[in-house]
Amino acid sequence: MEKEKIYSLMSLAIIEGNQEEAIRLAEEALKLNLDPTEVIEKGYIPGIQKVGDLWEKGEYFLPELIASSEAMKAAMAILEPEIKKRDKGLKAKGKVVIGTVEGDIHDIGKNIVASMLQASGFEVHDLGADVKLEKFIDKAEEVGADIIGLSALLTTTMIGQKKLVEILKERQLRERYKVIVGGAPVTAEWAKSIGADGYAENAVTAVHLVKELLGQSKGR
Repeated sequence: MEKEKIYSLMSLAIIEGNQEEAIRLAEEALKLNLDPTEVIEKGYIPGIQKVGDLWEKGEYFLPELIASSEAMKAAMAILEPEIKKRDKGLKAKGKVVIGTVEGDIHDIGKNIVASMLQASGFEVHDLGADVKLEKFIDKAEEVGADIIGLSALLTTTMIGQKKLVEILKERQLRERYKVIVGGAPVTAEWAKSIGADGYAENAVTAVHLVKELLGQSKGR
């Protein structure tokens, strides 16, 4: 099969959320000895970008978004070991530490954001739910993160987002990281009031926001 044809089918598999097909094509690409880095960049990433476009147009909804991100993750799981073996890893677009703040066990929305960011080429360190604020900072320091993402699904735990910004200022680390916030009760006004760098209401806008904050948005 020609490379361009297989890349087109890979994109289609992601757009359709067809996990089995995404895996089959990844395995076929390795059998054909295609460059796994190129396979991701030219085959799978255009698919997840199209999914983002469809979401923004209102043609895709949460189930489609989840299916596509899961298909992308499944394909990446096949290709990443081969990339590491060849020691020619994809250069991550940036490093993101993400989690749901302490006292809050909700993580579905955060999981989708993490998946979409990973699918879009970012190195994502997902700390899970009910995460102590110090752990966000410790992990960001450990991995050299660019972005810290904080999710809160309860009005009572939103304050954790504000506290994290304050702790970063106290430790003179505020300028080192971009802080983004999200979650059902969170608003752009809240993000601005606590001094966060941005707010995203869903996974697709979160990817756009991260790209914008790191100077990777369209037109740059």
